[in-house]
Amino acid sequence: MSTNFFCKRVVSVPLTNVGLMFEISKTQMNFLRNARLLIFRSFSSPMQHSFTVSYLINSCGFSPETALSASRKVHFETPERADSVLAVLRDYGFTNTHISKAVSKYPSLLTAHPEKTLLPKLEFFRSVGFSGPDIVSIVVSSPFILKRSLENHVIPSYNFLKSVVMVNENILRAFKNPFWISCQNYLQNAIALNIATLEEIGVPMSNIRSLVTRQPDVVSRNREKFSTTVKKIIEMGFNPLRLSFLKAVEVSCQLTEFTFEHKMEVYRRWGLTNDEIMSMFRLDPSCIRSSEKKIMSVMDFLVNKMGWEPAAIGRYPFVFYRSLEKNIIPRCSVRKVLQMKGLVKKDLCLGFLCKGEKDFLEKFVVKYEQDVPELLNVYQGKIGILELGFVSEKGDKTVVASQLHSSK
Repeated sequence: MSTNFFCKRVVSVPLTNVGLMFEISKTQMNFLRNARLLIFRSFSSPMQHSFTVSYLINSCGFSPETALSASRKVHFETPERADSVLAVLRDYGFTNTHISKAVSKYPSLLTAHPEKTLLPKLEFFRSVGFSGPDIVSIVVSSPFILKRSLENHVIPSYNFLKSVVMVNENILRAFKNPFWISCQNYLQNAIALNIATLEEIGVPMSNIRSLVTRQPDVVSRNREKFSTTVKKIIEMGFNPLRLSFLKAVEVSCQLTEFTFEHKMEVYRRWGLTNDEIMSMFRLDPSCIRSSEKKIMSVMDFLVNKMGWEPAAIGRYPFVFYRSLEKNIIPRCSVRKVLQMKGLVKKDLCLGFLCKGEKDFLEKFVVKYEQDVPELLNVYQGKIGILELGFVSEKGDKTVVASQLHSSK
């Protein structure tokens, strides 16, 4: 029946439309033919770059996958230019690992002119006092700097940084930041004006140099907006003489007012007042940069599973950018075991979370290993608190211990 229906439909088509049907079918066939050709070309293009791929693998230490990806950004059919580039880099102390890292970031480096493009910059860096390892670290961090004009970009940027941060050690850190690869003269002018603003209110030059080195994008903002931010931070009670002042400026420049207020609202969900939140911000401005998810997960663990009051947590705002899995839970597990054994006081403050790894192990693990041999395994997550068989003073396993165990 379906066959008869199909035949009827074909027969019922007016003869005047047959030509149109034929033209449509030809168009469809041409489309399919072109599509197949496009697909073939897309799969065959790596074969056309087979020499480049082979060179990246054999001479630069790339994996086949990385070499194939890089070959889409650079193509050459003979080794002479690339060999010359590698020879120049090796003369300046680049190892195969350094070369692999630099070329993976900037594959076209292999086609740069050694004498006209590379050597002038490398020689300039050496002439101003950078050591061989310094030059290597600059290029590996920001290989694109080698494609910038020496006269119009590299030298002016160096001279500007020299006038601001003065010593090569700071300039070295600055040049590793991609910002200085694309920095234009108008941005340098903005930085100079904003530095003057900071100097006028008494910010130590050493702190200003640190900001310019670490976060040049912050101090390169529009002068009016930057001045408004600085004034707001002063009104919040920050002291321009302290490093926290510039940290607060940095955070405020990087967050919109909407985002800042949203983070305040997240902290308020846990019962913290605006004054308590602002006190946290003054202690450590970075706490406002933590994501909503991070704030909620840290508060949930410390309040609901460890029993701390939100206000007590607020006195240690650094916890909001510590790893929950790698830092907070393992250390709190150790603390809970030591409390159960009566080896540390129950009101131990959160300061133990900010100690260095070695310091924490010595003071809270090694020190008590005779009393609790399994303590290192607890810290490493190899054994849960309940597996130790500890009980509370009332004779029942503590709820907190059970919750800690479930958090692992």
